[in-house]
Amino acid sequence: MKIAIVSSEAVPFAKTGGLADVAGALPAELVNMGHDVRLIIPKYKSVEEKGFKLKKIEGDFTVPLGERVVKGGVLETTENNVKTLLIENDEFFMRDELYKDKNTGDDYSDNASRFIFFSRGVLSALKLINFKPDIIHVNDWQSALIPLYLKSIFKDDAHFKKTSTVLTVHNLGYQGIFWHHDMPLIGVGWEYYTPEGIEFYDKINFLKAGIVFSDVINTVSKKYAEQIQTNEDGFGLDGVLRKRQNDLFGIINGIDYDEWNPEIDTFIAKNYSVKDTSGKAENKCALLKKFYLPEKLDVPLIGIISRLADQKGFDILADAMEELMSMELKMVILGTGEKKFHLLLTELGKKHPTKLGIKLTYDNHLAHLIEAGSDIFLMPSRYEPCGLNQMMSMRYGTVPVVRATGGLDDTISEFNEKSGEGNGIKFTNYDAATLVSAVTRALSLYGKKTQWKKMMKNGMTTDFSWRASAKEYENLYKRAIKKHLQ
Repeated sequence: MKIAIVSSEAVPFAKTGGLADVAGALPAELVNMGHDVRLIIPKYKSVEEKGFKLKKIEGDFTVPLGERVVKGGVLETTENNVKTLLIENDEFFMRDELYKDKNTGDDYSDNASRFIFFSRGVLSALKLINFKPDIIHVNDWQSALIPLYLKSIFKDDAHFKKTSTVLTVHNLGYQGIFWHHDMPLIGVGWEYYTPEGIEFYDKINFLKAGIVFSDVINTVSKKYAEQIQTNEDGFGLDGVLRKRQNDLFGIINGIDYDEWNPEIDTFIAKNYSVKDTSGKAENKCALLKKFYLPEKLDVPLIGIISRLADQKGFDILADAMEELMSMELKMVILGTGEKKFHLLLTELGKKHPTKLGIKLTYDNHLAHLIEAGSDIFLMPSRYEPCGLNQMMSMRYGTVPVVRATGGLDDTISEFNEKSGEGNGIKFTNYDAATLVSAVTRALSLYGKKTQWKKMMKNGMTTDFSWRASAKEYENLYKRAIKKHLQ
């Protein structure tokens, strides 16, 4: 198949979150499977700063934005065997951050214009290079207008006659909602500004446009695909999603086994494998040193790498911390997020200096060491579309303790002491007491070395590679093509 994968960020070019990991890994796997793939992203300042070798495509394109016309260009490069197109416009993309002003922390005021330009620019770029895709796979709100454009402005364009669309929703909490005065910028008629179209409580909703007009929709776990159709987790779009439930699917993300592999990881203190996990002890020792904690290797060590936010469960974790700190354990936390949690964790770190290590930053090297050196990895998320850290943890023989939601529920099976099956520990109720109970169960199992070793090895041998996920996407693309041709 000829496949165009459109994303507002992708590793190794630009990243703010898990979307970039997916958009970097999936195209590479599809290329390995024999498909003809183009990854398309904006040309951000970070791309230029990282020094990629970019070649300018001959010709430019223009995008009408209301009363003005904006010019753009296309550059290309190849990374990880993936041909990548970069949409160029310095006014919109040559900025320090991708979506927010780094000084104020607020979204850029012209984000609507930026990603309208990007979406229409993608279609112009595909015409410039004469690439006629069977599938355009768009991701999240930043590219979700493309399916609308293909069924409106470009509906009679012969270049896209056989093009089907797939929308992946990575996190329904982010929808690209703008005031209705931006409607002329989009370039389609007001007949699309209806409850059945892109109108959303007197505003425009870019993600809704993708949900309504894509041939097929998926999200990043089967459980999350069910949850977003409920009033509780639907963020106002549950009714629209229920209307499209026959075209809505869940596919778990994979992880990059070349990067997340304890046998070859250059960021950890000692390499190890499922056949010989003894190297975890040296990594635990190195991790405790990094956080200035006493090197007591017999005490279970809990690791957390996360955005510090309510969504990630830090509200219930905050309520549970005093009780957790009274237990025989140590904990290390790496991440940044909401100011209230920065202040709280800083104070807790001062209060429990021999039990709790805090680093309010993001450090990729340290993230690898936490996965390798921890005994337990804690993810108490209120909701989690997919989650990657639980899969990385299992790869490193670190036992996940997670709340049973979204992708966490799909990837973790509760350990059964009698049968020896299962790869982690789950809890359901979203409260501090249930979280503490789950950690208590983990500590109890930690004391049963044979059982613990079995649970570790179950996780290490579970396949979360991108190959399995890419095969599911391949089937999804075929479904979209079939639907488009009906």
